[in-house]
Amino acid sequence: MRKHSVLAWSMVVALGGFLFGFDTAVISGAEKSIQQFWHLSVMEHGLTISIALIGTVIGSLFGARPSDIFGRKNTLYFVAAAYLLSSIGTALADNWYLFLVFRLLGGLGVGISSVTAPIYISEVSPADRRGQLVGLFQFNVVLGILISYLSNYLISQGGEASWRWMLGVQAFPSALFLVLIYFIPESPRWLILKKGATGRALEILRVINPLNCEQELAAIKNSTLHDTVSSSSLFSGQYKTPVILAVLFAFFNQVSGINAIIYYAPRIFEMAGLGAHSSLLSTVGIGLINFIFTLLGINIIDKVGRRTLMLVGSFGLIASLFLVAFTFYSGHLSGFAIPVYMMMFIAFFAFSQGAVIWVFISEIFPNQVRAKGQTLGSSTHWVMAAIIAFCFPYLAESLGGAVTFSFFGVMMVCQLIFVWRFMPETKGRSLEQIETNMVMH
Repeated sequence: MRKHSVLAWSMVVALGGFLFGFDTAVISGAEKSIQQFWHLSVMEHGLTISIALIGTVIGSLFGARPSDIFGRKNTLYFVAAAYLLSSIGTALADNWYLFLVFRLLGGLGVGISSVTAPIYISEVSPADRRGQLVGLFQFNVVLGILISYLSNYLISQGGEASWRWMLGVQAFPSALFLVLIYFIPESPRWLILKKGATGRALEILRVINPLNCEQELAAIKNSTLHDTVSSSSLFSGQYKTPVILAVLFAFFNQVSGINAIIYYAPRIFEMAGLGAHSSLLSTVGIGLINFIFTLLGINIIDKVGRRTLMLVGSFGLIASLFLVAFTFYSGHLSGFAIPVYMMMFIAFFAFSQGAVIWVFISEIFPNQVRAKGQTLGSSTHWVMAAIIAFCFPYLAESLGGAVTFSFFGVMMVCQLIFVWRFMPETKGRSLEQIETNMVMH
């Protein structure tokens, strides 16, 4: 009973991750048609593509507030409504400004869900399965990316208005998400912390952890007593360790070059001498490998641990990035060397950083500041994503592939040192046990 209930709740909330992935990647198939339809200049076109990312940064910066004030569940209602309105609005928009407003709204949904969904799942998961259940969120993100690539490919056969269908089809999973949120409970930790509703919280904890629900309730209440004595400001000295870990983790996630590769895969393959016609196939290939290796990562994260996945992944990322850089440097660009190394990069990334990031950041902060901490990690991630996405075409053109990918490789050497020296292992421990180790009371 317990396993199935918690799994069902996690799967509903992880549907927010599916919409997050779909919304982020779907624009790649529609962008050229949109540019032609509204006769956009290069600057206007850049704004059209990046406006959702701007919304994501804003949503991730302010995601903690509604999550703490209105509860995790009510915030997810807003996220679902934002996705639904964004998909219908962008599909039906009759002028460019309206289109931008609805794309911005979709971005807000992505940003807030990247804060709220991992928090919710980590707060309802038993310690021994938390990595796998929070990992469902990332798994659904990559599933959303893959399905959007396939959906774009299928819908692209439909003539001039096909870009509207590409964007509008997201309304169906968004509506389903909105309905299913009704059937999940509120986070028991939020009920205790913000509402003092211990009776309702105990009922939910009884489903999550029937054998030790009383002890868990006591541990949560005990952690709130500590937090009442201590500061609820995230940047007070006692939270220094989780703050540094979250910021560095999110920073390294993006300076691996992952979003540059996902957004600009066709451009990179063309730089590597492949014809333009194979670019669509390459994006589906990247989506598929991302999907398979994320699935592998979340299935073993609770067995081998977060730190081990990150160590193995860092070595793989370093090797694949320097192989890409060396191939660009040598000038032997014929053949499939770079696509193969890219696939290798995606595999190692999905298996390590991809599977671990949202799990680790959602675990390391105490109950009192978890939403703020998740916001810090998430917004660092999205600000870095925006910077890398904006800079990559310029860097690749002015410095060339060898220097650009060497930079990403050097950053992954720094990540390896960070994981080896500073990253703690959190598998199999309750959120309150992790808190005791992380925070200086």
